[in-house]
Amino acid sequence: MKQDIRNPIVIDDTTLRDGEQTAGVVFTLEEKKRIARMLDEMGVGEIECGIPAMGKEEQKSVRALVEMDLKARLITWNRAVVPDIQASIDAGVTAVDVSLSVSDIHIRHKLRKDRTWVAEQLKTALGFAKEHGLYVSVGGEDASRADLDFLTELLEVARALGADRFRFCDTLGILDPFATYEKIRTLRERVPELELEVHTHNDLGMATANAIAGIKAGATYVNTTVNGLGERAGNAALEEVVMALKHACGQDPGIATGRLVELSRLVGKASCRPVPEWKAVVGEKVFSHESGLHADGVLKHPGNYEGFDPAEVGLSRHMVLGKHSGSHGLLYRLRQLGLELDRLDALDLLEKVRGISQRNKRPLTDGELLSLSRSARRVA
Repeated sequence: MKQDIRNPIVIDDTTLRDGEQTAGVVFTLEEKKRIARMLDEMGVGEIECGIPAMGKEEQKSVRALVEMDLKARLITWNRAVVPDIQASIDAGVTAVDVSLSVSDIHIRHKLRKDRTWVAEQLKTALGFAKEHGLYVSVGGEDASRADLDFLTELLEVARALGADRFRFCDTLGILDPFATYEKIRTLRERVPELELEVHTHNDLGMATANAIAGIKAGATYVNTTVNGLGERAGNAALEEVVMALKHACGQDPGIATGRLVELSRLVGKASCRPVPEWKAVVGEKVFSHESGLHADGVLKHPGNYEGFDPAEVGLSRHMVLGKHSGSHGLLYRLRQLGLELDRLDALDLLEKVRGISQRNKRPLTDGELLSLSRSARRVA
C-alpha cells in the first residue's frame, strides 16, 4: 500500500469507523468502498476504516479496503489490548489507533483500575504494535477531562516507545475552542517530539470550532466525518473543517472541494441520514437568498453576501421568492425562467408574491410564479 500523506495538516476521516457508530447506521461493503475511493480521490490523507476486533466480517471488510491500494493511509481503531491489534494485523493494515481511557472518571468508573494500570496497559499494547512494525496513533479516550500532568506522562511513555502521534479525544464534546486550544498548546509545548491529533464531538455544537482550535494550537492531524456523522451528536464534519481551514484560516488542506456535495449525498444516502437543506457548506439551500437587501447585494457582487463561490463545493445559487423578496431578486428569477417584465409590472407582481407567501407560510414555486406572472401580464 502506498503511503502518501499529502499535506502538513492531515485529515484523518473516520466516517467508516466513528461515522458508522452513529446509532442505527450500517454501511455495506460496496458503500464503504465507494466512500473510501471518493475520499482518496479528493485528497484525504488518512482513512480510519473499521474495528477488526469486531469479528471476521469486519476484518474481511477492512482487508477489502486495503486491497484497493489507495493513496491514503488506512488506519483501524483498537482497544489497547494485544488481541485487538493482532486482529488489525490479520486484516492487513499497517497503521493502528490504540485507544485507552485516560480520564480519572473513566479509569475509576469504567475500568475500575488506577493510573498505573493504564500506563502499563499502554506500554504493553504499544510495545506489541511497534514490535510488528505498525504506525501507531495512541488514542486518549476522554482526554478532555483528563489531568494534564497524567496526559503528559502518557505522552512521554508513548514517545519513548516509538508512538507516531497522540490522539486527543474530546469524547463527550464538552470543551469550548479556548479550552481546546490551551490543552493542545500545553501538550505541544511539554512533549514537542510527538505529533498531536484532535478528535472532537459535537454535543455542544462546537466540534468544528474545537477541531480548528486544536490545529491552531499545534495539532497536525484532525479527525472528521462526512456530514458530521458519529456517536450522539456526531463528530467534526469533513466539509466544515476543510472549508473553515481554507476560508477562515487561510490554510488549504489540499482537498478537492468541488466534490464535497457529491460525497455528502453519497454518505447521506448510505447512512439513511438525508442531508438537511440548511446543513453548513453542503446543504442544498445554503446559498439561497430571499431578503431583498441580500438578493440585491449578491446580484451586484456575490462576495457581498457569500463567503465563497457555491461552485467551490458543488452547489449553485438560488433566488427564493417569498415574503421578504425585493424587485431585483424577482426580476432575476423571472429572467432565469425566460420572462421579462418592466419595473412597474414587477413591483405589482412583487406585492402579490409577498401576500401569497405570507398566507401560505412558504416561498412560491416556479410554477406558481410563472402562473402569477402570466396572469398579471394578461390583466395588464
